[in-house]
Amino acid sequence: MQYSSKELEKKWQEYWKENNSFEPKDGYELPKKYILSMFPYPSGRIHMGHVRNYCIGDAFARHFRKNGFNVLHPIGWDSFGMPAENAAIKNRLHPKKWTYENIDYMREELRNLGLSFSKNQEFATSDELYTKFEQEIFIKMYEAGIVYQKSAHLNWCNECQTVLANEQVEDGCCWRCDNEVVQKEMPGYYIAITKYAQKLLDDLKTLENSWPSQVLTMQENWIGRSEGLEFKFDLTKETRAKLDKMFSSFKVFTTRPDTIYGVTYVAIAPEHEIVKYMVEQELLPKNKLNIIKRVQKVAEKDRATLEKEGVDLEIEVIHPLTGQKVPVWMANFVLSSYGEGAVMSVPAHDQRDFEFAKNYDLPIKQVISKDGKHSDEKLKEAFVEDGILVDCESFSGLTTTQAKQAIIYHFEQNSLGNKKVNYKLRDWGVSRQRYWGAPIPFVHCPKCGLVPEKIENLPIALPDDVEITGEGNPLANHPTWKDCSCPKCGEKAVRESDTLDTFVQSSWYFLRYATNYKKWQTEAINKEDSNYWMDVDQYIGGIEHAILHLLYARFFTKVLKDLGYTDSNEPFKNLLTQGMVLKDGAKMSKSKGNVVDPDLIIEKYGADTARLFILFAAPPTKELEWNDSAVEGAYKFIKRFYERSINVTQNGVENIFKIDQNSLNDKEKEARLKVYEALIKSNEVLTKTYAFNTLIASCMEAMNALSSQENEAIWAEGYYILTNILEPIIPHTAWELANKFFALSNFDKSIEVKDEVFSKDSIVLAVTINGKKRCEIEVAVNATNEEILELAKVAAKKWLENATIVKEIVVPNKLVNIVIKG
Repeated sequence: MQYSSKELEKKWQEYWKENNSFEPKDGYELPKKYILSMFPYPSGRIHMGHVRNYCIGDAFARHFRKNGFNVLHPIGWDSFGMPAENAAIKNRLHPKKWTYENIDYMREELRNLGLSFSKNQEFATSDELYTKFEQEIFIKMYEAGIVYQKSAHLNWCNECQTVLANEQVEDGCCWRCDNEVVQKEMPGYYIAITKYAQKLLDDLKTLENSWPSQVLTMQENWIGRSEGLEFKFDLTKETRAKLDKMFSSFKVFTTRPDTIYGVTYVAIAPEHEIVKYMVEQELLPKNKLNIIKRVQKVAEKDRATLEKEGVDLEIEVIHPLTGQKVPVWMANFVLSSYGEGAVMSVPAHDQRDFEFAKNYDLPIKQVISKDGKHSDEKLKEAFVEDGILVDCESFSGLTTTQAKQAIIYHFEQNSLGNKKVNYKLRDWGVSRQRYWGAPIPFVHCPKCGLVPEKIENLPIALPDDVEITGEGNPLANHPTWKDCSCPKCGEKAVRESDTLDTFVQSSWYFLRYATNYKKWQTEAINKEDSNYWMDVDQYIGGIEHAILHLLYARFFTKVLKDLGYTDSNEPFKNLLTQGMVLKDGAKMSKSKGNVVDPDLIIEKYGADTARLFILFAAPPTKELEWNDSAVEGAYKFIKRFYERSINVTQNGVENIFKIDQNSLNDKEKEARLKVYEALIKSNEVLTKTYAFNTLIASCMEAMNALSSQENEAIWAEGYYILTNILEPIIPHTAWELANKFFALSNFDKSIEVKDEVFSKDSIVLAVTINGKKRCEIEVAVNATNEEILELAKVAAKKWLENATIVKEIVVPNKLVNIVIKG
């Protein structure tokens, strides 16, 4: 039998396609498994990261399908987004044409890998039908108070007249025209994820032991719950006058109320209302105004990497406890998106405040020390440890823990402030001033204001007659698309031209898959279907999605539950984060010239070789180093496995289940043992450990053991079991062998483990003299103690010469100990 990967892989891929072999069954009677890999962006070609992700998922799907489960294993395309517009500009192609041509090509690439995806449940997020229901959900969220509009600072290029995503800003300049990017305040749409912050945090506990602990920790830190004190600083009389009585106070939040007596300045964000007012009214010297304007142009995410910089605003506030005047500074490290955009600064007890104070020669007042004693020594760095308060009026002598509670209590009792919980998590800005996205389904009416579109008018589809130049928003510039009637009053209105962040599409796609495709035309999510399929039993994807995608998906699931679409509370029951594929020690990338093309591997060796290598080379959660010789080794194993099936005879097949274990010789028993050990390993790997490399190694051991014996029935039994075990990994080869020798129904049932295979005729016992191991003996499992001792004395003869045996001990199934003297 000559192995030809091209021939048999083409044969079985056609068979699976014609027979709809991988469609989930209708109805809810069978036990289910929902296996999902993160869907790809249709960039044009699959890469080895895709191959690894989808081969892992496919192994799970095939294993559970074979073991009697109703399996949902879908694929789709995360097809909206900026790369399509970039390609449109570069290649003078419409984004839609570019996207759907890529989908067609990549779909065929995935089919060539033999992946057992459902054909019927496939969709692209840029399909108008998907957009229709996404817009419906967005409107429902708006009506529930979860979506709102506000103004925020965005990256703006004056040359291109467009908002830029963070990824499009390179060294502070526009990626396309190299013009300097500025921060421009613009209205946008936000999703109030902060309303779910505590629930998202609490429910992480339900994912322990089924999600990687690293991912849970990353989400916990991103949500960033902190308890502290919120209070206000009143502006001095002189400051109020300077600001034309436009402001009287502003709020701050602190997690360290115990340090409040150490405040020597207050810092506010460059975008704070007071700063903006002072810039507009030119209430500061020109050099200071220029610094503020320059800092305002820098995106918040970039400020964290810059040196601490600030400006004395020449205004003051009153300390709420001491009544002393405190200067107010604009500082680039204060974020307008956190709290109220203002912080009390305690340089003696916060390293960031300390560095800023040192830069600008501001006072540093220590109010906590280890022993509670005052020290005149200058601090070389901030003292951030717990200690005892000093120079803090009536709070002196309290520990930091006691002082936090006492000071918060004092503020609340005197109506100065309140205990508050804060989160680092910010509401999610979803507006994008780009063409290739889902249009936000709102209308601006001169009479009614912001009005959601009527559900029956959805989808609000993108116009096809646009030219993507990179200059401005094509939807805003379209001559007619924006013109519409107000859904509320019927008067002339203007359609919203912003589109949704692509993370919105990937935040609910798994619930769309969980609805039978026959119902897609009429509803976004069928609740009965969702309650059967959800939660996803196994989700597979890169750890780089640990925060944004996975957090948004969790959030959307909770919102959709509250809106009545599903009863699911968490989207993914189990999460596997696969490691990257490396070559020459680095992540594969075109720029590094270390990319391996999956198509070329399939052309040369076949899909089964690519699948076997990618699962054998490393455990799935670890990085995988590409190795050409290991690929060759994977091919040789499959070739050997296929061609040695010549030893499977009709006579052997007929006698598979009639093997008499007691009549077998040692090599035959060893072969059976290795085969069944691989079977047990298969169930363990695909339900618990995910260590496919150890499973494949077990199959290789079993093949070697089979090759060392000649019993036809054992050859047939070994191949019957190994084709089952290897079907999730090398499906084309396994289906060919099963069809040739055992019929395809081989894959419709699980295999019973035979205990007799693991029973042993003999056991090995250690022989110890005075507790020290000297040798080993092999004895029959039913040997008597007398027989065991006799064999032990013979084996240990040289250690017993000229000695007197004092005691003889047999520890069943473990050892023999002989105590001697002399």
